[in-house]
Formats: sequence, C-alpha cells, structure tokens
Amino acid sequence: MGRLIRNIGWLLTGRGVNAVLSLVYLALATRTLGLDGFGYFALIVAMGQTVVGIANFQTWQFVVRWGAGAEGPGEATGFAIALDLMSIALGAVLAAGLCWSAQFWLPLPAELLWVAFGYCLVSLLAIRTTPTGLLRLRFEYGKATAAEAVQPVVRALGAVLAAILLPTVFGFILAWAAAEIAVAATLWIVAGRADRIDLSQISFWRIPRDHPGAWKFVWSTNLTGSLNVGSKQVLILLVGAIGGEAFAGGFRVASQLGQALVSLAQTVSKAIYPELVHAQDAAHDMARRMANIALIGGGIAVLVALFFGRPGLVLIAGPEFSVVYWTMVILAIAGAIELVGASLESLLVSAGRAGTAFAMRAVPTVLGLALLQVAMDWNGLKGAAFTVLGASALSVIGFWVAVISLSQIAITVTARPGEDETA
Repeated sequence: MGRLIRNIGWLLTGRGVNAVLSLVYLALATRTLGLDGFGYFALIVAMGQTVVGIANFQTWQFVVRWGAGAEGPGEATGFAIALDLMSIALGAVLAAGLCWSAQFWLPLPAELLWVAFGYCLVSLLAIRTTPTGLLRLRFEYGKATAAEAVQPVVRALGAVLAAILLPTVFGFILAWAAAEIAVAATLWIVAGRADRIDLSQISFWRIPRDHPGAWKFVWSTNLTGSLNVGSKQVLILLVGAIGGEAFAGGFRVASQLGQALVSLAQTVSKAIYPELVHAQDAAHDMARRMANIALIGGGIAVLVALFFGRPGLVLIAGPEFSVVYWTMVILAIAGAIELVGASLESLLVSAGRAGTAFAMRAVPTVLGLALLQVAMDWNGLKGAAFTVLGASALSVIGFWVAVISLSQIAITVTARPGEDETA
C-alpha cells in the first residue's frame, strides 16, 4: 500500500504541474480566440483525440500484464509496438474519413479541415502508451512524471508564442502539436534508457501464442478506451454539431475545469493497476481503500467547484464563459463519481474481467450519446452535462455490482477446499 501511495504521489505531482500550466494555456487560448474561435480550436483538438482514442490500444496495460514475468518485457513490448503501428495506419484512414465528412456535420470552416487532418496525423505519431507501460512496469513513476511534464510546459510556452506571434486557431494548434511530439519523444527516450527496446521482438503472434486470451483482452481494453473517449471527445464533437462552435467551446471549458477529477481518476487507475496485477491476494482490500479515499476527495472537489467555480471561470476564461458555470458543476459531480469508480474498474481489468468492465462502460455511454440531442433540446449545455453524469453513475454502479459478484466467486472458490478437507 505504501508503494501505491508513493506512486500516486508522483502521478499527482505531474497532474499538479499539468493543472497549473493548463490554466495558463486555457486562459491564453480562450481570451485570444474568443468564444467562437475557441470553439473551432476545441473541435479540432477533439477530432485529434477522438482518432487517437479510437485507434489506439491501451498497450501500457499489455506491457504491465505480460511483461512482469520472468522472461521480461521484451515480447510484451514487441507486441505493444506492433499494435501501435497498426493504430497509426488505421487511425490515418479514420482521420481522413472524419476530416472529409466534417464539412457536412461540423461547423468548421473549409480552411481548417486540413489543419484538423494534420493535427490528427501528428497525434497518431505521438502515441506513447507503450513507453509509459515500460516505466510503470518498473514502478519508475518519478521518471514518467518528469517526462510527461514536457507536454504542459511546451504547450504553455507554445500558447504564449501563439498569442504573441500567431493569434489564430492555426497558431494554437501548432503549439498543441509541438507538445504532443515533444512528450512522446521524451517518454520513448526515458523508457529506452530504463529498458532496452529490442525492435526484433515486434510481433503480433508471440504473446497470443503464449497467452490464449490475449486478443480478447486487447480488444476489450481497446473498446473500453474508445468508450472513455466517446464520453468526452466525441461528446464535444456532437455538442458542436448540434449547437454550433460556441457551444463546443463552452462545453470544452466546462469539461476541462469541471472534469479535472476524471483525469485524477485516470491517475488513480494507472497507479493502482500494476499493484493489483502484482498483488492479487490483497487486490479487493486495496481497491476498497482507494474507493473510500476517492469518495472523500471527490466530495471536497465538488464543493470547491460549487463555491468557487463561477469566479474561477471569469478569472481564467473571461466573462463570456461564465454562462457554463452550472454545466461545470454538473461535470464536477460526474468526475467525483468517476473518481470513486476508478479503482473498481482497475480491479475488474486486473482480474481478467476487461470484457465485463467494457460492458459496464458501454451501455451507459451509448445511452448517453443517444439521448444527447433530446437533452440539449431540453436544457442546452446543462442537458449535455447531465448525460455525462448519468452515464458515469450507471457505469460505476455496474462496476460495483460486478466487483461484488467477483468477490462472492472468490469466496466460494476458497471455501470449497476447506469443505472437502472437513468432510
């Protein structure tokens, strides 16, 4: 438990740096571009993250899961890199289709479509889950945190330069693209120094040969990751398609500030997953403790958003963004719920129940996206936020029920040998 807390501390340090610098570049982008311009910017960034989220495999989980054995991470890393290359190829095709079709359903000017396509390609080339997995496998959270800090630093510096030299949507997209490339290169360099990366091990068949359930796990975690993107980035695209660029920009600001807890939930999940893999016997108790801690932290964060959110929005983004205050509060509540569910979801995945975790995430997410039009017709951006809140609540309830079932199965299995011996 001590190592887990220490690792979370490293990750939270990185999140803290990111949070502070994100306020800088968010303020620069919103105040320089205005509500409509920031809406265009938000749509392009969402397109890039959507493509990466759908095409990218959660290869860090594969490295941690299959690289922890006596044979080392070589084959697991080779399998992960092979999947990364496939992600880039498939993602490029997806990006082309998405950017070409955007003229028919997104409020993006024609001159920004090529900017969007370029950003999508850069985001694909900057996929970095494999080196992140290598560092987590070795519990090198300090090195990972230092490497990942490159992104917010470059992004903040780029935003300053864009605001001064090129105060346009294109200028800020350039800054974001530079940050993606910089952090990916840094992580690969740091991971390569910690573990020699043998490119001759790149293969689609070695890991599945030794682990028969490998492809099922791969597709389950990929689909779960895609759904996590669907609940955020695809939602921004759909909000823009339904309400226009101003709605997209407003929702992006509310989401970034209100759902900072979702990033925290992902931090907890990424820290606890390797521990759960290495300590199966204590996994349930560890997940329960983390959920209890998350419940307290989530409650405090919601209160902060409720009482200080409106002046914070005006201070950071400007007076025209104060209209998204209640949207931000609703998203903060959703983030608190996700924070509680993070350890439960990780427990399911570490126990080989990635398919169950996917199902618990899939149904509420699809339902929320299906109801988005109705919700926005009813209450605009607040309605969209309520779909996120509802999907998060249903997913976490599902995780909780699945974990209880998993616990009962474990109790039954351990009880039977004792019964036989008594007989």
